[in-house]
Amino acid sequence: MEDSVIGWAKAAFLLPYSLFRVLTGRKDFRDPVLGSERLNRKGLHVWRVKTTARITEWRRRKLRHLVSDAERVFFAENGYIERRDLLAEADFRALVAEVEALKAPAREMREGRALTRRIPLTPDVLAHSPMLRSFLRSERWTAPIRYAGGFNVEPFLSIQTIVGEPTANPSEKDPQTDLHMDTFHSTAKAWFFLYDVAEDEGPFTYVAGSHKLTKRRLAWQKRMSVLASQRRGGGAFRIPAASLKRLHLPEPTKFSVPANTLVVGDTFGFHARGLSVRRSVRVELYASQRPNPFLPFINLDAAWLPFVSGRKEVISWYFEDWLARLGLRRLIWRSVGEVSARENLVDRP
Repeated sequence: MEDSVIGWAKAAFLLPYSLFRVLTGRKDFRDPVLGSERLNRKGLHVWRVKTTARITEWRRRKLRHLVSDAERVFFAENGYIERRDLLAEADFRALVAEVEALKAPAREMREGRALTRRIPLTPDVLAHSPMLRSFLRSERWTAPIRYAGGFNVEPFLSIQTIVGEPTANPSEKDPQTDLHMDTFHSTAKAWFFLYDVAEDEGPFTYVAGSHKLTKRRLAWQKRMSVLASQRRGGGAFRIPAASLKRLHLPEPTKFSVPANTLVVGDTFGFHARGLSVRRSVRVELYASQRPNPFLPFINLDAAWLPFVSGRKEVISWYFEDWLARLGLRRLIWRSVGEVSARENLVDRP
């Protein structure tokens, strides 16, 4: 009896905060409001999906000048932008050489047997990397990311290395190889591939058109939100490839692409990391952009604050470290010191 009273009092105390989170990018269905089965049966989750989609389209119209008419039409239909031969050959070779020579503080995360390493491209790193600094400021890189995300803001930036390991053990499976959406609203992620990507070595995979809010997709979102409310799970919903036909969606596109290719995707659409049939190493420049989706402002950027520009990912890791020390969450990204993109790619606990 006492525990139930304490639980009720705690829920009542936190209710205003939970109500506030409805208008943020929060996607945790363990939240008493966001995870309310009753509210989601009445359409709370679907309302969030539809409302943020309308706001995103409004913001994108403000940024339509950033991409060509052809790219804008293609993106609206497919959910991604692909640019091959992004740089002149000499510039690209110089950029890759600079990345290969660079050593800087990095962190790693393991999912199943897959290893992801990120070297944040902070002002300190870029001060000694003129080719990288110039490239990251160029419109050919920044414009499609800003348009896809619908925000004229600085994304998280890093050199990303992904090591794929095939396994027959379900407990060691990389969860990123399941088709999934990142969250309930449009977000932008970008990959500029520094080396050729083979079809059987973990390529980025995307279901063309799966970013669109069709009646079938909205019905699926509602069903998944109710299930997530019952299970108190997360909001990065997964979908079996066999279920794509029910939503009238095509087979996934595998981005087996040559080096010097940029891919920018709306990761509300279904995507995954392709399977590797052998140990594979993928190195890329990586960017992600996920401000509050309810914001109508295209230029509101935390990078305006002192010491934030170029350090967004590092700051998020500092918060993760702090919460982990307090025992409030598990530490995911672990420091591995100063390394290069391909150095010491071995198993870590």
